[in-house]
Amino acid sequence: MRLHSCGSPRALSVRIPLVAHPARILLIASPSRGRTASVLESVRATLSTLGAHVDPCDADDAECVTRDVFDFAIVIGGDGTIIEQARRLLARAKPIIGINAGRVGFLAEFDSESFKTHAEFILAGNAKVRTRNVLAVAAMRGVTRLGGGCAVNDCVITAGEPFRMIELNLTVDDEAGPAVVGDGVIISTATGSTAYSASAGGSIVHPSLDALSIVPICAQSLAFRPVTIPASAHVRFTVRRANEGTALVLDGVKTCLLHAGDTITIERNPQGALFVTNPDNSYWRTLTEKLRWAAMPSYRTDTP
Repeated sequence: MRLHSCGSPRALSVRIPLVAHPARILLIASPSRGRTASVLESVRATLSTLGAHVDPCDADDAECVTRDVFDFAIVIGGDGTIIEQARRLLARAKPIIGINAGRVGFLAEFDSESFKTHAEFILAGNAKVRTRNVLAVAAMRGVTRLGGGCAVNDCVITAGEPFRMIELNLTVDDEAGPAVVGDGVIISTATGSTAYSASAGGSIVHPSLDALSIVPICAQSLAFRPVTIPASAHVRFTVRRANEGTALVLDGVKTCLLHAGDTITIERNPQGALFVTNPDNSYWRTLTEKLRWAAMPSYRTDTP
């Protein structure tokens, strides 16, 4: 079954589109959240200096991404805000410049100072853009669509209340696989591999890899280890046993409740999310500095 996709066909090559002069910017932020107001003020000043045309947009307004033509969307916030806006912007197929105003900001390539340094370079159309895979998900009860949508990070089938184990039958590319018996399962993109998937024991997957991860949550079988598969694979779960609260969750948002017999189909969305990269950053640097990947324990130096 071909799923309903979000946006236009996925670009196979990654390059920045033509940029108008002056550049047209959709500036998305929620000024009332945390440090956002001060970061927003700094970014506005930078854009004003460069003569960019700025269209401000409240992050809570889902309709603002449908506005007139723009070259870039600047999203100010934490990872949650950036992921939410990336989903909304899929149909526009425009590059996103993530500027951190949250705690970790793993997906935010810039802070206000680094954006100020590179803004002229970016707005001139010189920046590199990375296409990140997005999941297209559909939950079905017979021929009735229960819910679904797109996920930048992950699709999770979670046991829910009363928190007994659930059972799911897994099929990959029409080939039957094992049953997942436990608290649920995570299907993660490379982008989401550093989120819930990593906490559940999944591997960290470099975003340049065209791959998905299937990660069981507290599997009853000790032999059911996380597995990484091609992003082109078609994944299907059939619910064999569920709880009252068993649910499909996309990027942390509960989409629908699931019952025994329901099917959940996951595949790569044709259109990926486009993120402008920071020329001064690398993935490994971000892993070590923001997630403390492979960091050694702190040792006292005042002992003999």
